[in-house]
Formats: sequence, C-alpha cells, structure tokens
Amino acid sequence: MTNRFYVTTPIYYVNAEPHLGHAYSTIVADVLTRFHILAGYDTYFLTGTDEHGDKIVAAAEKAGQTPKEYVDKISAMFRNLWPRLNITNNYFIRTTDHYHIETVKDVLNQVNEKGDIYFSEYEGLYCFGCERFYTERELIDGKCPDHLTEPQVIKESNYFFRMGKYQQWLIDHINQHPDFIRPSRYRNEVLSFLKEPLEDLCISRPKSRLTWGVTLPFDQNFVTYVWFDALLNYVSALGYPAGDNYGRFWPCAQHIIAKDILKPHGIYWPCMLKSAGIEPYQHLNVHGYWNIAEGKMSKSLGNVVRPLDLVDVYGLDAFRYFLMREMAFGLDSEFSEKAFVDRINADLANDLGNLVSRSVTMVLKFFLGEPPEPGVLSEDDKILKEQTIRVVDNYEIFMKGLEFHKALVGVWEVINHVNKYIDAMAPWVLAKSDPERLKTVISNIVDVLKIISGLIWPFMPQSAENIQEQLGLEKKGKDYTLDQLRDWGSIRPIRAMIKAPSLFPRIDTKKPPAKPEKEKKVEKTELPLISFEDFQKMDLRVGEIKNAQAIAGAKKLLKLTVDIGEERIVVAGIAGHYPLQDLIGKQVVVVVNLAPAKLMGVESHGMILAAGDASGLHIVCPDRPAAPGSKVK
Repeated sequence: MTNRFYVTTPIYYVNAEPHLGHAYSTIVADVLTRFHILAGYDTYFLTGTDEHGDKIVAAAEKAGQTPKEYVDKISAMFRNLWPRLNITNNYFIRTTDHYHIETVKDVLNQVNEKGDIYFSEYEGLYCFGCERFYTERELIDGKCPDHLTEPQVIKESNYFFRMGKYQQWLIDHINQHPDFIRPSRYRNEVLSFLKEPLEDLCISRPKSRLTWGVTLPFDQNFVTYVWFDALLNYVSALGYPAGDNYGRFWPCAQHIIAKDILKPHGIYWPCMLKSAGIEPYQHLNVHGYWNIAEGKMSKSLGNVVRPLDLVDVYGLDAFRYFLMREMAFGLDSEFSEKAFVDRINADLANDLGNLVSRSVTMVLKFFLGEPPEPGVLSEDDKILKEQTIRVVDNYEIFMKGLEFHKALVGVWEVINHVNKYIDAMAPWVLAKSDPERLKTVISNIVDVLKIISGLIWPFMPQSAENIQEQLGLEKKGKDYTLDQLRDWGSIRPIRAMIKAPSLFPRIDTKKPPAKPEKEKKVEKTELPLISFEDFQKMDLRVGEIKNAQAIAGAKKLLKLTVDIGEERIVVAGIAGHYPLQDLIGKQVVVVVNLAPAKLMGVESHGMILAAGDASGLHIVCPDRPAAPGSKVK
C-alpha cells in the first residue's frame, strides 16, 4: 500500500493581511510535504482562508466594504503570497466556497439527527475578538488572554453541541494515542483542561446580530458559529464524504497550528468528528509564537512582520531557512533582523555557499568540470561516507518528529565535515603529488554535495536546485529520494559542472540593507508616446485559463489553453510564479491579435499581460469575473 501524507495549515482568518506567523505555519507544511515527497509518499497539502463571523463584518465596515468584497480582497492576499514563498499547496479552500457551505450543512444535519444539538438560553462572557464564550477560569485577571480585553456579558438563545458527551471518549483517545497531539506539552495542556467538566459548545449566532455566516439547515434564523464552520474545511476540501481524495488522504491527516488555537483543534474538532461518525485526524502538530521585542506577534496588538518585506531584502530561501532553523517546533522563538542576518552570513554564506563555490571551482580547475571516477576508499574517505549516511538516517527521524532545527543541525555537521575533509586532504597539493588520489577525494566531495543538496531541498528548494544545476545533474529537487541520497555514488551527472554566482552573498552589517525594489523610485520610461489610434490596433480581451501544462525543456514557459470566446493556445513565461492548479479557472487579459510565434516547439496565438517587480510576476486580472472574450477598452 502506498504511503500517504496529508497536511493542512490553519484556516487563516481574513480580518487582516498575512504576517510572519502565517508564513511560518505554511512554510512548515510545505517543508513537511517536500520531505515526504523525498521519502516516497503520495502527498496532499491544503491551505485556505476562514471568512465568516463577527470580526469579518467589523473589519469590512471599517474598510467601507461589504463582507464579500472584503473577504475576496484579503483571501487573495493569502492566495497570492504563497507562490511567492515557493509554497506548493495542492489546494486552496475558502469557507465561502459553495461546496464547503454544503458540507457544513450536511454535517450539522447529521449531528442534529443524532441528538447532539439542542436549543437553550445561555448567559456568558463573550469575547468579540475571539468570537467565543469564556469561562471565568480561562480569563487572566478577568481579561481575554489573547486580546487583553474584558469579555462582555451576553444573554441569548442559541443552539448548543453536546460536546460534554464526548469528553471521556476524547480523554481515552488521547491517552491511547500519545502522539495524537504533539509536542507532548500541548497534549498535557489539553488533558489538564479536560480534568474539569467540559461545557457544551454554542454553535450558532442569531441573525438579529450576525447574518454573515452559514445558515443553520434546521433553523433559518441562525448562522453557524465560525469555528464549527471553519474546522470542517479539512474534510470538505477532500470531497467528504464520497470524494476520492477523502478516502485516500483523510486517514493520514495531520494539522499544523499555532498554540493559540489549540482548544478548537484539540477539543472541539475531535468531538465534532466523533459525533459525525468521522475518524479523528492522525496528528495535531502545535507550534509556538514568534515574539517581537519579547511579546507575541499578533494582528490585534499590531506588532506584525510582513513576510515579503524580508524576502525582498534578504532572499526567499534565506528567509525559509531562518524560520525553520531558528524555532524549535513547539517552543516560542524571538525574531530579530540581526539574528536573521547573522544566520545568513554564518550558515549560508560562510558554510554552505563557500563549500559549493570551492568544490565546483576545484572540479573545474583540476578536471575541466567533469567529476572523476573514484578509486579505492581510504579510512578517511570511509569515515566521511559513514558520517554522511548516518546524518541522512537521523535527518529522516528528525523530520518525521517535527524537529526541523535538529535536521538542519545535522546537515550542517556534514557541511563542516566535508570542509574539514577538504582542508585535511588538500586537493591543491594532491594535484601535483598524487593525481589518482585526487580523483577519489574530488569524487567524495561531489557525492557529499549531491546529498546536501537533496537534504536542503525541502527547506531551500531553489538553492538546492541551483546546486544540482551547478553539479550537472539531470534531475532536480523532488525527483530524488532519500534512498537515492543514501546510495553513495549512485547519483551521476549528465554533463560538465558549471560555475554560478554566489548562492548567498555575505551581507555587510556596517551598511543598511538595500531597499526592496518596490520602494525604489521608478525610472521614467524612454518609450515613445503613441496615439489613441495606435492603441486601438491592439485587441485586448478577457480570457479564462482552461488548462496549464509545463513545456519539456523550458524553465519559464507554460502552455496555456485560454477561452477568449474560443479556445486558443498561448505560451506564457510565468512558470515558477504560479502553481499549475492555481491557474485553472483564472481570468486574464490577452493580446489576441498578436502575430503567432513558435516557442520551444509550441505555436503561441496571443500574449497574457503581467506586471513584474522584484518579487516576481503578477498576472493582470479583471477585478471581478467577466465573460470570456469581453473586450478590454
């Protein structure tokens, strides 16, 4: 039976734009997905946005928009950010999607028919920021622990889910499955909470005070509590109950969340699943907070770090590496720009970058870029080989245990070992004294580099593939497996090595970092002015992408089938900027009267408009759907 891996990020709430915490959770899921690809698993990676509730209405009113206009705008920010962070999610769900709403209603009906929902009047302490009721013992000095505000007393009639009915079942399940919630500190936190009687969960809001939500299927005067709605995305996205992906991936589901939403995921969600007759998820993986100036980074507190601000200045792979290396999963971590720069200079520029540069230079100098065949291994060679293979074995254990920082420490041990090996073997001396021994030494160095490139691919995919390109390897990134990496000497190049620019240029800490390209003054265009008549010669129309395919041998080009009232093939240089699945159904603006041109053997009949800046390409789209073929005026 094929090993399968299904991972989800939190369902991000769209009351504010994406920040560092969102980026970390999503990069963790991406790193885990890429690792499981290397390990030979069939993978599925889900992320998306949570779009109902009180806070959305409040944020929309503040922005002067309808809730629908507002959620469309913020959800697009999340969706558009992920390709720019090299996130490889299979699907992006929105809780306003029709099929999700129908799934919520279906599950509500099942739970209601089982007798697990009842109607009652309730008075309690309600935090509008959290959109939930609190008990006195959950408050800190009488205030919400997340928003530091005093909850309001609300008395109203609502529907309740008999969550208390499943308390003992949940306790037993957690005790029988010690890694159900991990790390263990969070399992213990949930068990501690479950020592007290579990109150039933209020799962509705009267339409007299909130209409933006999923209407209860058994009472049109109420909408569903946002958490009961949002949590179901993890199964609705798989086509619950009859979808193929549901049967394939739900049994191996793993959730990635931050600790502030432990209670909904660790208590509400398993009880909901049990009531609906759905097997619980496999693992709930809980990470800590990124602290800024010794305080939790929070949208509500206003001390957020915007991911692209850092990526534009220091580079994407450096950003991904820092987050995964700096935080021990499950614990809080301190973010500072100084620590980020120190990691770049020490780990990436000095260690990894220097190793790649000196190694490729030696192959080019001594063997004209053609890696030599090795001879008999000496004891020193065998030690290097054994150390490297042992790190691959430990790496697999650490990655499956979410100990990402330890996995990276192991990789850097290999980097240090091979750097010391180079110094000890002194290839520049062997080139004169023992050319045969030089072949074995250089071959060993190249073999270690291949393994390093494979191990860093989940964390720094573009840098890993750049190294593999320099090494002359045919395959890149996901095309390798951990077993291949362990098979010393089995990965052979298909062409000579090439020298490339430095992977990670050292940052001069005495100079301020360069501003992102988007902040620089835009130079005045030197293109000549054209008349309106000239502009009218361009036939610009709205098109809808029906299919997207990679073109063999092309790094930047995609073959797109676009409906402009009729279907035509358009070749676009947008590979790497958008996942293929995200392009399907996307509306674009097409120059349809452009003369046909053949690119990489594919004839293109048009051009898609896109804007480019330092962060990449951005397809020009209508602000709301238009009929394919509509003329742009």
